[in-house]
Amino acid sequence: MLIFRTTRCCLGRRTSPTAALFRKYYLHNTGSSRPRPIKPTVPAGKRNESSEVGDNDSGHIETKPNEGILFFDNVFPLKLQWLTRIPFLNADTLLAESLKRVNHPDLALADPSSIIKRALPEKLPITVTTVLPRLREGGAFVKFRHEEGITTTELENTLKEYLKEKPIKPWFNPFRQVRAFLVRGKPWIEDLYRIPSSRVKVEFLPTSPETSAAELTQETLYSLFRRYGKLSEIVPEPFDSKVLPRYAYIDYTRVRFATMAKNCMHGYVVGTAEGGGKAGTLLKLSYEPRVKANWIWSWITSHPRIVLPLVVALLTAASVAVFDPIRTFFIRMHITHGLHLEDQPLYRWAKSWLSRGYDYIRLRKQGGDGDNLKIVWEDRQGAITQLQTWMIETADTFIVVQGPRGAGKKELVMDQALKGRPNKLIIDCKKIQEARGDSSTIAAAAAEVGYRPVFSWMNSISSMIDLAAMGTIGTKTGFSETLDTQLAKIWGNTTTALKKIALSHRNKKDEKEAQMADDEWLEAHPEYRPVVVIDNFLHKNNEGSSSIVYDKLGEWAATLTTQNVAHVIFLTTDVSFSKSLSKALPDRVFRQITLSDCTPEVAKKLVLQHLKPEGDEASAAEGEEKMSSTQMQSNIDELDSVIQILGGRLTDLEFLARRIKTGESPGKAVRQIIEQSASEILKMYLLDVDSASRTWTPQQAWLIIKRLASDEVLRYNELLLDPLFSNGEAVLQALEQAELITITSTNGRPYSIKPGRPVYQSAFEYLTDDEVLKARLDLAILSQLISTETKNVEKYENELKILGELPGTPSEIKPRTQYCLAKVMGSQIKIQQYETESGKLKKVLSDKF
Repeated sequence: MLIFRTTRCCLGRRTSPTAALFRKYYLHNTGSSRPRPIKPTVPAGKRNESSEVGDNDSGHIETKPNEGILFFDNVFPLKLQWLTRIPFLNADTLLAESLKRVNHPDLALADPSSIIKRALPEKLPITVTTVLPRLREGGAFVKFRHEEGITTTELENTLKEYLKEKPIKPWFNPFRQVRAFLVRGKPWIEDLYRIPSSRVKVEFLPTSPETSAAELTQETLYSLFRRYGKLSEIVPEPFDSKVLPRYAYIDYTRVRFATMAKNCMHGYVVGTAEGGGKAGTLLKLSYEPRVKANWIWSWITSHPRIVLPLVVALLTAASVAVFDPIRTFFIRMHITHGLHLEDQPLYRWAKSWLSRGYDYIRLRKQGGDGDNLKIVWEDRQGAITQLQTWMIETADTFIVVQGPRGAGKKELVMDQALKGRPNKLIIDCKKIQEARGDSSTIAAAAAEVGYRPVFSWMNSISSMIDLAAMGTIGTKTGFSETLDTQLAKIWGNTTTALKKIALSHRNKKDEKEAQMADDEWLEAHPEYRPVVVIDNFLHKNNEGSSSIVYDKLGEWAATLTTQNVAHVIFLTTDVSFSKSLSKALPDRVFRQITLSDCTPEVAKKLVLQHLKPEGDEASAAEGEEKMSSTQMQSNIDELDSVIQILGGRLTDLEFLARRIKTGESPGKAVRQIIEQSASEILKMYLLDVDSASRTWTPQQAWLIIKRLASDEVLRYNELLLDPLFSNGEAVLQALEQAELITITSTNGRPYSIKPGRPVYQSAFEYLTDDEVLKARLDLAILSQLISTETKNVEKYENELKILGELPGTPSEIKPRTQYCLAKVMGSQIKIQQYETESGKLKKVLSDKF
C-alpha cells in the first residue's frame, strides 16, 4: 500500500454554492473562465494505512461522509500478472519499489506514487488518505477527503481538465496518458487470479432480497459505460435464456477501458430515473475471457480435415528439404566407399605391413580360395567377356544372370566381370524379403543402399495416428505411408545419387561436353555409369508381400536403364524371371546369361586344385592331415567315378574337396553328401511339418522322386496326366522354385523334368532303396488314389440313380447308362487293385523297422 499526503485547500467559511466558489477563485487568480481552485494553506495531516485487499482485508474501501475514491489508470504495465503466481511474493509492493529505482521523475517516468502525485494538482481541495495499487489491472485506487460544500463530481471534472492540460505518460506506455475517474460504485478489491479482459460481464441484481432488479437496455448501458472508453459491442443475454441473474456483456476496444469501468462501476446502484426500476438495480461487474484471443487455435481444432493434411504436407516438404540431401549424400558415400576405412590408402598400407608372418600366411591362404576358382572362370571366360562388353555398350535393358543356387553367379559378376570397376551397388533381395513387417522391410531396404537417416518406426506411429483420425473425422489424414511409398522414396533417392556419381566424371571444360544435356552425356558415356547388382532376385517370390518389393525393384531398375543412369544386373535362380521383369520393361528383350553346372572335366580339375598342398603351416592351422603320394594318387583315380555321381555344382565340389583334405576317400565323402542331401529332401519336401506353406503335397513330391530315381529325365506333359497332378503346372513350378527339380524348356515350352541338383539323382535312388519309407509314402499315394476313385464311383452312382428315376426308361439314355456303368466298373477294379497293393505295403510296415 502506497500512502502519501497531499495539500488540503481551505476554502474559508463561504456559504455560496460550490460551483460558484470555484469559478470565483479561478477568475480572481487567472482571469480565465475555466475553473481552477486557488492555492490553500496546508495543515498537517495524519497518514493512514490500508491493506492491499481493502480495509481490514474485507475486499472493500470504506468511505465516510466527505470522502471519495478515484481510480487512476495506466499506473502499472498490464503484462505483469504472472508475478502474482510466485509464492511468498508481494507483487504490488515489489513492483512499486522496483519502479522507484528504475524511473526518473525528471523525465516523467515516475513510480506509482510519483505518477499519482503529479496527476493531482497542488490546488485541488482534497486530502489523500490512502493509495491502493492494483497490479493486475494496471492502476491504483486513491481515497481522499474533501470539505463540505464540494461534490466529488466537480472534483472529478477539475482533475480531468488538469490531466488534459498536463498529460502524464509513463515510460512503459508512452502513447497513452494517465486517466482518472471517480469511483461511483463500491469496488470489490480482490486478490484472486483473474486476468483482465476487454469484455466485462454486467449482472443486474436487486438492491434487497424483497425487491426485483430491472434488466437495463443497451441505451442505458451505453450511457453508463461509454465515458470510460470506446465500446465495440453490447451483447444482452438471450431473451429465452433461463440463467439468473440476468446479465449483459460490454465489449471495449481496449483492456484498460474495461479495467476502468469495472473498478468504477462495480456495486453501482442504478436509480429509477436512470432506468433501474422502482427499487433500483445493483450492478455487479466481472471480467469475461474473450474467445477471440484463441481464435487461431479454436479454428485449428475445429477443422481437422483441413489442418491435418496441411500439417502432413508441411512435414513432408520439410523432410524433403532437410533430410533428402543428407540421405543422398550417404547413398553416394555407400556406393563410392567414401566413408569406408578399409578403402583408404593409409589403411591398406598398414594392413599390408602388419600382415607379415603368420598373418601373411593366413591372408595368403584366404586368397588361395579365389585362385582355386580360376579353372571355373577360365571355363566361363565367354560369359565374363560378354558381361564386360555389355558394360561399355549403350543399351536400355536389363542384364540377367540366371542359374541354380551354388552355381557361382555372384562371384562371376562381382569378382570377375566387374573386377576393378568402381561405383558398384549390391542389393541383396534375400535380406529385404526375410525382414518381418513393413518397418523391418523399410529398414532392410534402406541399409542395402546406405539410405540414412531412416525413421522406419515412424511408419507404425503414423498408422496409429491415421487410425485415430479415422475414428474422429471419418477419413485418413494421409500421414502414414505405405510400404510401396516408402520403397519408392528410397529408390528415388538412390536414383539421384547414382546420377550424381555418373555425372561427376563429366568434364565441363570440354566445350563439346558442356553443350550436351545430362541425358545426352549419360547416353554417350555408358562406361561411366554405376552398376547396380540385384542379387537373389525373386527369392521367396511365393509370399504375399514379395510382389510389392519385386515390382518396385523392377520399376526402379527400368527407370535406371531407360534414363541411362546405371547398368542393372539381376542375379536369380528363378527360371520364370521374365514374367516379373516384363511388367517393368514389356517392350525390351533382356540380355541373359545362363550358368549351368561344370562339366566333369572342369569339376575334376577344380577338386584337384583344392587338393594341392599349400604348406605345412597352412595345413596345421586348419587341422588337416597330410596325405601320402600313394593316397593322393588313389584319390585321383577314384575321382573319375564319384564326379559323375556328384555332378558339377560348385558348392558340392568344394564340399567334396574339403572332406577329402580331412582324410576321407572320395567315395566315402560322396556317400555322406548323398545321405545329407537325402535327409534334406525328406525334411523339406516329404514330411508334413508345415504343409500350410507348401503348394504341393508329399504324395506329389514322392511320385516325382520315385520316377526320377528310375529315369533321369521325365516327360513334362506325361507327368501332368497322372491323377495326382490335377493342378500339375502350379505344383511343378513350386517344386522348381524350391529347387527339387529343374524344368527344361524348348521353343518356349517346358518339355522335360530333371533333378534340381546333380547329386539329387543319387539322393532319390538312396531314398527309394529304403523299403519302409517307400512303403509308407506309396501307401499314402494309394490312399489318395482310392479316395479319388471312391468319389468317382459315388458320382456315377448318383447319376445312375437319377437316370433310373426317369419314366419309361427312354432309349436315348441307354448309352449314357452304359457309360456310367463302365466307369463304375473301372473305378471299382482300380480300387480293388489299390487295396491289394495297400495290403502288401502294410505288411512291410508291420514287419520291418
